Amino acid sequence: MNKLRPITVVKDYIKHAEGSCLFSMGKTRVLCVATVEDKVPPHAEAKNIGWVTAEYAMLPRSGFHRTSRSRASTGGRSQEISRLIGRSLRGVVDLGKLGKRAITIDCDVILADGGTRTASINGGMIALALAVKKLYKEGAITEWPLKGFIGAVSVGVFEGRPVLDLDYVHDSEADSDINVVMTDKGDLIEVQGTAEKKAFSEKEFLGLLRLAKAGIRQIIQIQKKTVGDLPKK
Repeated sequence: MNKLRPITVVKDYIKHAEGSCLFSMGKTRVLCVATVEDKVPPHAEAKNIGWVTAEYAMLPRSGFHRTSRSRASTGGRSQEISRLIGRSLRGVVDLGKLGKRAITIDCDVILADGGTRTASINGGMIALALAVKKLYKEGAITEWPLKGFIGAVSVGVFEGRPVLDLDYVHDSEADSDINVVMTDKGDLIEVQGTAEKKAFSEKEFLGLLRLAKAGIRQIIQIQKKTVGDLPKK
């Protein structure tokens, strides 16, 4: 219950993209694709910085029942998760070093079995790093903009026991459910926690946070191995 589900990554899954991967945590599979464009939104233009954003959607039959395409991509849940992914990734990017360009990370859930938002962040980090690595190698940017890596995982209490990386069965029946986004330095970017059935104490919360940190450390090791050697800052 305190182990990550098996993680597999297929690097460069979409050959036309600047960065991409098929990221799997257990049975959850997310296609993460980075697209670089030489334009930025008005607020970034005014600040003379680049931008990183994300779009999240679930394929119609990624779950047990079909969800219409419009709802899967534009519904409130999808928009909320899209913003979460974008915020998380921007947390480790020096936007001033990107130049006036935007990187969009598309995260499409192919198969959902719990933890789709955390898997999207993890795969999105890989796609982003690959895209930035390509820009740097080609000379489009001259300063390395990534300040580090981020990882994300869900933790919760199921039948009175702490669980790392909840699948659908554990997630749907959990007493509490917390999503944690953290940098490779151990700094928190975002924590989303809910008492689904039973309130949890501060002591329980801190224990779950430590469990998440241990899991994220393993995830980031996989990310770095997948991306490969990075330029020296």
